[in-house]
Amino acid sequence: MLELISKIVLAYLLGSISGSLLLGRFRGVDIRTQGSGNAGGTNALRTQGFWFALAVVIVDIGKGVLAVAVIAPLPWFATTGWSPEWLMISCGLAAIAGHIWPVYFSFRGGKGAGTVVGVLAVLAPWVMLGMLLTWLLVLVLTGYVGLATMLAAAAIPLLMLMLGLHLPALLIFGGLVALLMVWTHRGNIQRLQQGTENRFDRIRIHNWRR
Repeated sequence: MLELISKIVLAYLLGSISGSLLLGRFRGVDIRTQGSGNAGGTNALRTQGFWFALAVVIVDIGKGVLAVAVIAPLPWFATTGWSPEWLMISCGLAAIAGHIWPVYFSFRGGKGAGTVVGVLAVLAPWVMLGMLLTWLLVLVLTGYVGLATMLAAAAIPLLMLMLGLHLPALLIFGGLVALLMVWTHRGNIQRLQQGTENRFDRIRIHNWRR
Protein backbone atom coordinates (compact mmCIF):
# COMPACT_ATOMS: atom_id res chain seq x y z
CA MET A 1 0.00 0.00 0.00
CA LEU A 2 2.86 2.40 0.76
CA GLU A 3 4.19 1.84 -2.75
CA LEU A 4 0.83 2.70 -4.32
CA ILE A 5 0.22 5.78 -2.17
CA SER A 6 3.72 7.19 -2.71
CA LYS A 7 3.51 6.78 -6.47
CA ILE A 8 0.03 8.26 -6.65
CA VAL A 9 1.15 11.29 -4.66
CA LEU A 10 4.21 11.77 -6.87
CA ALA A 11 2.12 11.40 -10.04
CA TYR A 12 -0.38 13.92 -8.69
CA LEU A 13 2.38 16.42 -7.92
CA LEU A 14 3.76 15.92 -11.43
CA GLY A 15 0.30 16.41 -12.90
CA SER A 16 -0.08 19.62 -10.91
CA ILE A 17 2.68 21.22 -13.01
CA SER A 18 0.30 23.04 -15.34
CA GLY A 19 1.95 23.85 -18.65
CA SER A 20 -0.09 26.98 -19.33
CA LEU A 21 0.24 28.39 -15.83
CA LEU A 22 3.94 27.61 -15.50
CA LEU A 23 4.82 29.03 -18.91
CA GLY A 24 2.42 31.91 -18.32
CA ARG A 25 4.47 32.98 -15.31
CA PHE A 26 7.50 33.45 -17.54
CA ARG A 27 5.36 35.61 -19.82
CA GLY A 28 3.73 37.43 -16.93
CA VAL A 29 0.19 36.28 -17.73
CA ASP A 30 -2.39 34.04 -16.08
CA ILE A 31 -4.61 32.68 -18.85
CA ARG A 32 -7.26 31.86 -16.26
CA THR A 33 -8.02 35.58 -16.37
CA GLN A 34 -8.28 35.61 -20.18
CA GLY A 35 -10.50 34.06 -22.80
CA SER A 36 -12.58 31.20 -21.44
CA GLY A 37 -10.67 31.26 -18.16
CA ASN A 38 -9.48 27.68 -18.62
CA ALA A 39 -5.83 26.78 -18.09
CA GLY A 40 -5.66 24.47 -21.08
CA GLY A 41 -4.25 24.29 -24.57
CA THR A 42 -7.30 25.66 -26.38
CA ASN A 43 -7.49 28.81 -24.30
CA ALA A 44 -3.72 29.16 -24.57
CA LEU A 45 -4.04 29.08 -28.36
CA ARG A 46 -6.81 31.66 -28.40
CA THR A 47 -5.13 34.07 -26.01
CA GLN A 48 -1.36 33.53 -26.42
CA GLY A 49 -0.82 32.12 -29.90
CA PHE A 50 0.31 28.90 -31.55
CA TRP A 51 3.82 28.45 -30.13
CA PHE A 52 2.79 29.09 -26.57
CA ALA A 53 -0.11 26.65 -26.96
CA LEU A 54 2.19 24.04 -28.52
CA ALA A 55 4.56 24.26 -25.56
CA VAL A 56 1.59 23.91 -23.19
CA VAL A 57 0.34 20.81 -24.98
CA ILE A 58 3.81 19.22 -24.93
CA VAL A 59 4.08 19.77 -21.17
CA ASP A 60 0.58 18.47 -20.47
CA ILE A 61 0.97 15.36 -22.63
CA GLY A 62 4.49 14.76 -21.35
CA LYS A 63 3.49 14.61 -17.70
CA GLY A 64 0.88 11.96 -18.53
CA VAL A 65 3.56 9.90 -20.26
CA LEU A 66 6.01 10.31 -17.37
CA ALA A 67 3.44 9.39 -14.73
CA VAL A 68 2.71 6.05 -16.38
CA ALA A 69 6.04 5.18 -18.00
CA VAL A 70 8.43 6.43 -15.29
CA ILE A 71 6.71 6.90 -11.93
CA ALA A 72 4.55 3.75 -11.97
CA PRO A 73 7.44 1.28 -12.54
CA LEU A 74 9.85 2.93 -10.09
CA PRO A 75 11.42 0.20 -7.90
CA TRP A 76 10.26 1.64 -4.59
CA PHE A 77 9.50 -0.48 -1.54
CA ALA A 78 8.58 -4.11 -1.56
CA THR A 79 5.95 -5.36 -3.97
CA THR A 80 2.57 -5.20 -2.27
CA GLY A 81 0.44 -7.20 -4.68
CA TRP A 82 -0.50 -4.35 -6.99
CA SER A 83 -0.32 -5.39 -10.62
CA PRO A 84 1.67 -3.23 -13.06
CA GLU A 85 -1.59 -2.39 -14.86
CA TRP A 86 -3.25 -1.01 -11.73
CA LEU A 87 -0.13 0.91 -10.76
CA MET A 88 0.05 2.56 -14.19
CA ILE A 89 -3.65 3.37 -14.25
CA SER A 90 -3.59 4.75 -10.71
CA CYS A 91 -0.63 6.98 -11.53
CA GLY A 92 -2.26 8.06 -14.78
CA LEU A 93 -5.48 9.05 -13.03
CA ALA A 94 -3.48 10.88 -10.36
CA ALA A 95 -1.64 12.91 -13.01
CA ILE A 96 -4.93 13.78 -14.70
CA ALA A 97 -6.40 14.83 -11.35
CA GLY A 98 -3.30 16.95 -10.71
CA HIS A 99 -3.81 18.74 -14.01
CA ILE A 100 -7.45 19.51 -13.22
CA TRP A 101 -6.88 20.38 -9.54
CA PRO A 102 -3.20 21.49 -9.32
CA VAL A 103 -1.97 21.93 -5.78
CA TYR A 104 0.54 24.56 -6.92
CA PHE A 105 -2.13 26.78 -8.50
CA SER A 106 -4.96 26.92 -5.95
CA PHE A 107 -6.53 23.76 -7.40
CA ARG A 108 -7.63 25.63 -10.55
CA GLY A 109 -6.20 23.94 -13.60
CA GLY A 110 -7.23 22.73 -17.04
CA LYS A 111 -9.71 20.11 -18.19
CA GLY A 112 -7.25 17.24 -18.44
CA ALA A 113 -7.54 16.21 -22.09
CA GLY A 114 -3.84 16.64 -22.92
CA THR A 115 -2.76 14.59 -19.93
CA VAL A 116 -5.29 11.89 -20.87
CA VAL A 117 -3.61 11.67 -24.28
CA GLY A 118 -0.21 11.22 -22.62
CA VAL A 119 -1.49 8.48 -20.32
CA LEU A 120 -3.14 6.62 -23.19
CA ALA A 121 0.00 6.95 -25.31
CA VAL A 122 1.62 4.52 -22.87
CA LEU A 123 -1.33 2.40 -21.75
CA ALA A 124 -3.02 1.88 -25.11
CA PRO A 125 -1.41 3.68 -28.07
CA TRP A 126 -3.96 2.46 -30.63
CA VAL A 127 -6.82 3.69 -28.44
CA MET A 128 -5.05 7.03 -28.16
CA LEU A 129 -4.79 7.19 -31.95
CA GLY A 130 -8.48 6.36 -32.33
CA MET A 131 -9.34 9.01 -29.75
CA LEU A 132 -7.34 11.65 -31.64
CA LEU A 133 -8.96 10.68 -34.96
CA THR A 134 -12.41 10.93 -33.36
CA TRP A 135 -11.49 14.33 -31.95
CA LEU A 136 -10.25 15.57 -35.32
CA LEU A 137 -13.32 14.28 -37.17
CA VAL A 138 -15.77 15.96 -34.80
CA LEU A 139 -13.70 19.15 -34.83
CA VAL A 140 -13.64 19.50 -38.62
CA LEU A 141 -17.36 18.70 -38.82
CA THR A 142 -18.51 21.06 -36.08
CA GLY A 143 -15.67 23.43 -35.16
CA TYR A 144 -16.36 22.85 -31.45
CA VAL A 145 -13.24 21.82 -29.51
CA GLY A 146 -15.14 21.02 -26.33
CA LEU A 147 -17.65 18.80 -28.12
CA ALA A 148 -14.84 17.05 -29.99
CA THR A 149 -13.01 16.38 -26.72
CA MET A 150 -16.08 14.99 -24.97
CA LEU A 151 -16.99 12.67 -27.84
CA ALA A 152 -13.38 11.54 -28.21
CA ALA A 153 -13.27 10.72 -24.49
CA ALA A 154 -16.59 8.89 -24.70
CA ALA A 155 -15.11 6.80 -27.51
CA ILE A 156 -12.24 5.53 -25.32
CA PRO A 157 -14.03 2.54 -23.69
CA LEU A 158 -15.70 1.69 -27.01
CA LEU A 159 -12.35 1.72 -28.79
CA MET A 160 -10.89 -0.53 -26.10
CA LEU A 161 -13.65 -3.08 -26.69
CA MET A 162 -13.30 -2.83 -30.47
CA LEU A 163 -9.54 -3.42 -30.22
CA GLY A 164 -9.96 -6.40 -27.90
CA LEU A 165 -8.60 -4.69 -24.80
CA HIS A 166 -10.91 -6.36 -22.30
CA LEU A 167 -8.75 -5.97 -19.20
CA PRO A 168 -11.03 -4.74 -16.39
CA ALA A 169 -8.42 -2.19 -15.29
CA LEU A 170 -8.30 -0.59 -18.74
CA LEU A 171 -12.07 -0.55 -19.16
CA ILE A 172 -12.53 1.03 -15.73
CA PHE A 173 -9.92 3.64 -16.63
CA GLY A 174 -11.65 4.34 -19.94
CA GLY A 175 -15.04 4.73 -18.29
CA LEU A 176 -13.72 7.00 -15.55
CA VAL A 177 -11.87 9.21 -18.03
CA ALA A 178 -14.97 9.50 -20.26
CA LEU A 179 -17.10 10.59 -17.29
CA LEU A 180 -14.40 12.96 -16.03
CA MET A 181 -14.01 14.66 -19.40
CA VAL A 182 -17.74 15.25 -19.64
CA TRP A 183 -17.73 16.70 -16.12
CA THR A 184 -14.80 19.04 -16.77
CA HIS A 185 -16.53 20.22 -19.96
CA ARG A 186 -19.90 20.86 -18.28
CA GLY A 187 -19.46 24.58 -18.99
CA ASN A 188 -19.06 23.77 -22.69
CA ILE A 189 -22.27 21.74 -22.59
CA GLN A 190 -24.13 24.67 -21.10
CA ARG A 191 -22.75 27.07 -23.73
CA LEU A 192 -23.64 24.63 -26.52
CA GLN A 193 -27.20 24.54 -25.24
CA GLN A 194 -27.29 28.34 -25.11
CA GLY A 195 -25.66 28.73 -28.53
CA THR A 196 -22.75 30.74 -27.11
CA GLU A 197 -19.94 28.18 -27.41
CA ASN A 198 -16.79 29.40 -29.20
CA ARG A 199 -16.19 27.76 -32.56
CA PHE A 200 -13.06 27.38 -34.69
CA ASP A 201 -14.72 28.16 -38.01
CA ARG A 202 -11.48 28.10 -40.00
CA ILE A 203 -11.01 24.38 -39.41
CA ARG A 204 -14.54 23.31 -40.35
CA ILE A 205 -15.04 21.40 -43.61
CA HIS A 206 -17.99 23.69 -44.29
CA ASN A 207 -15.57 26.59 -44.70
CA TRP A 208 -12.97 24.76 -46.79
CA ARG A 209 -15.17 25.08 -49.87
CA ARG A 210 -15.31 28.86 -49.72
